[in-house]
Amino acid sequence: MMSKSTIFLKSYDAVYLSDRKSRVKYYFGGFILLCALILFLPWTQNIKANGDITTLRQEQRPQKINSPIPGRISQWKVKEGDFIKKGDTILILTEIKEDYLDPNLIARTQSQVNAKKGSIDYYKEKIGTTEMQIGNLAQSKKLKIEQLNNKIGQLNNKLEGEKAELEANQNETKLLKNQYERQLKLYEEDLVSQTQLQQRNIQYQNATSKEITTKNKIAQTQQELINIRIEQNGVEQEYAEKMNKAEGDKFQNLSQIAVTESDVAKLENQVSNYTIRNGMYIVTASQDGQIVQANKSGIGEILKEGEAIAVIVPTRVDYAVEMFVEPMDLPLINIGQSVRFTFDGYPAIVFSGWPDGSYGTFAGKVVSFENTIGQNGLFRVLVAEDNTIKKWPQQLKIGAGSHAILLLNDVPIWYELWRNINGFPVEFYIPKQKDKKYK
Repeated sequence: MMSKSTIFLKSYDAVYLSDRKSRVKYYFGGFILLCALILFLPWTQNIKANGDITTLRQEQRPQKINSPIPGRISQWKVKEGDFIKKGDTILILTEIKEDYLDPNLIARTQSQVNAKKGSIDYYKEKIGTTEMQIGNLAQSKKLKIEQLNNKIGQLNNKLEGEKAELEANQNETKLLKNQYERQLKLYEEDLVSQTQLQQRNIQYQNATSKEITTKNKIAQTQQELINIRIEQNGVEQEYAEKMNKAEGDKFQNLSQIAVTESDVAKLENQVSNYTIRNGMYIVTASQDGQIVQANKSGIGEILKEGEAIAVIVPTRVDYAVEMFVEPMDLPLINIGQSVRFTFDGYPAIVFSGWPDGSYGTFAGKVVSFENTIGQNGLFRVLVAEDNTIKKWPQQLKIGAGSHAILLLNDVPIWYELWRNINGFPVEFYIPKQKDKKYK
């Protein structure tokens, strides 16, 4: 058996290894070298932000179903939680406004439209009759003027004949006057008898009388010409007044047609509005989705115009994330920039500087950002799914939380440590290439 002292010495040598050389310095040196090498590894600078799940397009977000008209709820066709298709009936309303209570309102209004259209045809026929009347008046005026012109021509011819007759009478009177004067001298010399002198005087007086008569005829003919011209002017005035009156009636009928056509347009508009309103009593779904948050319950409740009835959540959704960044980080945001996400409820192991080494993260691309600051003092950035890397889970719901890591420039780890120690901001840079899909 070994003595106790021998056992103690072997134990001492086994525990303290006093006879071996220490390798701690080699391990420490290797550790220092490893740390130095790690400092030169690439590190992806990033911006961290929180956000919520939303949709890429506005029409895919939860939408309120509003009452298009005031009415009373007659019947519900769905209940909360039901999935419906586009065009499915949600509820049926009944009318409450007294202007639309008549069940035959559209038919009666259409009858008014037909009556107004009939009156338009009547006015058009009156216009046709008036135009015929105007044409007849113009023809009558033409004939009357031609008749008066013929009379004027006849009187002018008569006047020329009477002037010629007057000239002959004047010549005859002049001749007889000379004969009478010579006869008077002969009588004074007792060369002719008084009877002969009286005969010459009678002939001279007759010639003078004929001349006066012819002058009177000429004056009468001239007066007739004046009367015919006055009558001609009167005819012009008379027919002008008749034609103006007919034209006035024509334009009055045209005005009535314009007014009636305006009434027809208003009534047709009412018919269209009534027809459209009848279709609004049935409230239908604008798209496929689920009915939630019904604001009215029961039968017989009154809805105001535009009042919210329920909310429809679309079933077809292109998910996106709206995240909010600090104003200092906004210049670093670019369209098409890569983003990594972790969603609430999904486990993940994240190395923010090494996105490829993380587990449980999902990829996205920046599609837009707002240039105005929000009420929370942050800028809103919208990020869409990047299918080329990893698809987002189908179980996502609108409004769920997410945590975003916006990937920036690649720098060495030592530079990132030095930047954080000094409190410097993230390095500003512009990506060399942008994804054309999101440009």
